[in-house]
Amino acid sequence: MQTPAFENYRTVYLTAEDLRIAASIIYNAYHDDPFFQDVLYCGDLHQYEQKLRAAIREELNELWQQEQTLVGLFEEDRLVGVVCVFSQQAGMGEGRFWHWRLKMVLNTGWKSTQALMSKESSILEYLPGKNCAVIQFVSVAPLEQGQGLGARLLRAVTSWCDEQSDLDGVGVFVSQQSHARLFNRHRFLPLTHLTIGNVEGDLMFYKRLTDEL
Repeated sequence: MQTPAFENYRTVYLTAEDLRIAASIIYNAYHDDPFFQDVLYCGDLHQYEQKLRAAIREELNELWQQEQTLVGLFEEDRLVGVVCVFSQQAGMGEGRFWHWRLKMVLNTGWKSTQALMSKESSILEYLPGKNCAVIQFVSVAPLEQGQGLGARLLRAVTSWCDEQSDLDGVGVFVSQQSHARLFNRHRFLPLTHLTIGNVEGDLMFYKRLTDEL
């Protein structure tokens, strides 16, 4: 596979018109994610896929309504990658707003909604402070994977973080070693090992670079 010409790619904030395609990219990237399979799969693949689509759609809409950081990677005008970042101040875990809880319960069930909030609460507990952000999704379209575009998205996240004077850094829960290696190459270091439901992984953290000596 040829290395992509990176001058043809750009990272920009998503618009409302991009959300449908962004949801599709996230769905395909997270279809086999161990955490989502653990909390949403109950033996019926079709039902699992419906729940996953609904969960991603509602979460993406909530991030948009909360004016969180949604960044798209475009090849010219074609969206090929997405990264979504949620700040602690916007409400996570047990701080989720009632309308999000209601929509998630209707689409995924109470047990799954509780598991999603529990995951976020576990992450928040081990972040090094109250001024941190969390990566909710980072994904590249299936046909574009293996070309270094995931690294391009992470560079966009760390550059964004370095520019936020009110942030200490960005955390992410990683349950697959190949993903952990990618994050580690971008200065995400493990904070603690977590078991969330039946899934084990590491909470990794990128500390914002400052000009201070």
